[in-house]
Amino acid sequence: MPSWEDIRRIALALPDTVERGQTLRTNGRIFVNMSREAGAISTRAPQEEVDLLMQARPDVYFLTPHYEGWQCVLVRLDAVDEVELAGRIEDAWAFIDAKRPRKKNA
Repeated sequence: MPSWEDIRRIALALPDTVERGQTLRTNGRIFVNMSREAGAISTRAPQEEVDLLMQARPDVYFLTPHYEGWQCVLVRLDAVDEVELAGRIEDAWAFIDAKRPRKKNA
């Protein structure tokens, strides 16, 4: 099962990524963070991708009511291999990196 250190290593290799607590950010916005759900992380994604991921791999990708409507998908760390995890983190980074930078005072 991937650890937070594995997640950090993958994410911090991406351009302009910073860590704040247990969140990883680009453009001042979170793209990966530890989930409120044990053994899972939250990764950002457009809603249509969230739906596709959950349909294709319900054993890996899921949502709880807390996360619905936030353009994110939860990833079960005990069900994902490192290659798929790296791809999901890279996609989350690209989704957030394409957005306008967050205002400095926000």
